[in-house]
Amino acid sequence: MNYWTQSKDNVYVAAHRGWSTVYPENTLLAFRKALEIGVDQIETDVRITKDGELVCIHDATVDRTTNGTGKVCEKLLSELKTLDAGSWKGAEFAGERIPTFIEFMELVKDHPTITLDIELKEYPIDGRDEIAYDVCDRVMKIIDDYGFTDRVVINTFNGKLHEYMEDKYGSKYRRHIYYPLTHMGKVKRNPYTDSAYCCCMFRALYSPINMATKEEFDRMASFGIQPWAPAGVKTQEHVDEVIACGGVLITCNNPDEILEFLRKRNCHK
Repeated sequence: MNYWTQSKDNVYVAAHRGWSTVYPENTLLAFRKALEIGVDQIETDVRITKDGELVCIHDATVDRTTNGTGKVCEKLLSELKTLDAGSWKGAEFAGERIPTFIEFMELVKDHPTITLDIELKEYPIDGRDEIAYDVCDRVMKIIDDYGFTDRVVINTFNGKLHEYMEDKYGSKYRRHIYYPLTHMGKVKRNPYTDSAYCCCMFRALYSPINMATKEEFDRMASFGIQPWAPAGVKTQEHVDEVIACGGVLITCNNPDEILEFLRKRNCHK
């Protein structure tokens, strides 16, 4: 099956950290609920613990999304697993935990059509180059072990890490980059000539949708890159703008509403 080809009238929907407007982000509950409503893709973030375990959490610290404090990389997995990752979103979610990347893959492994967007949050900076590359390699191996090689796109805001992936893996894995280039940090090569997908961001700082213009979407498409819309897309008006710009996928926090808005325009199966 080709999971990545759709008609020009069908816009894919990716649940950003799961169904994160309603459920606590990057928890198995948020991922499971996103699957249940029929999203095309789930986006999550991967970091490493002090004892080398891969976990799904966005922030470098646990402060915002748990009842704990401190850096993820300075805590053992056993410590992270004692933290409540749900109550910050609502009392009814008390007891949700930070999942490991393996637990995430176990959840999605039997879903027949889902694709994944895995964001690598460990960067080769501040002397952590080998850690970042090791995390990348381990994520790739897990993806292969679960048979998801053709169903995953890898993204990171770090241009150096993208270049590492290109040099080591070539075109084996689909890569997702960002526009404009300022989001990618220092780069030695033009990332817009060898990637599959691009999240087109920052039309203007005052723009609530945080999305590039149609001209910039068209520019990405001219490189053979599929242009994606960022998680600032929230309303019917935003969705209509994505359609007008030729966006192929919307990453969103409210996938239930985005699916409904797209279906009103006959733009989702």
